Amino acid sequence: MGIDPGLTRCGIGVIEGQPGRKPALLLADVIRTPAAMETGQRLAAVERSLVRYVAEYRPDALAVERVFARRDVSSIIGTAQASGVVLLVGTRAGLAVAQHTPTEVKAAITGNGRADKAQVGQMVMRILALDAPPKPADAADAVALAVCHLWRAPAIARIAQAQQRRDLAEGRARARALAAERRKPA
Repeated sequence: MGIDPGLTRCGIGVIEGQPGRKPALLLADVIRTPAAMETGQRLAAVERSLVRYVAEYRPDALAVERVFARRDVSSIIGTAQASGVVLLVGTRAGLAVAQHTPTEVKAAITGNGRADKAQVGQMVMRILALDAPPKPADAADAVALAVCHLWRAPAIARIAQAQQRRDLAEGRARARALAAERRKPA
């Protein structure tokens, strides 16, 4: 499941597939909340909708767009709040939750980290053999996140396992060095 977080429009994309095989689109949708609604109520509405989608589609993982600050930080506050709700819902559901930057998603989907929304939508359409890109753009972005994660997750897992093995080996080496130091006569 891919989530393009937003307070007004939160994109949801669900795909089914395995790395190395063509994925299939199960859902491209948007959770909408009215701007006139109080922020806490809007976040609660996003949370309720996400919980329903997770219960219905039972994803193996949840990929969310990593929030980054642009020039106008105030414009990103709602996105960051919605992103926090997404992370919380995924974690509470026991899902593997990953964050991908927009550049990572664009590079994975189009081969160009600076691709525009139209290019991403066209490539999502091609990858999933759709007649048209998912609409609206927030839903297409969420589907792109899901595809990106499907393709990147195995490599991310291998890197994490390698880092754990390295950390374990370093810990053992430190323990051996300490033990050897203690055995030295004074």
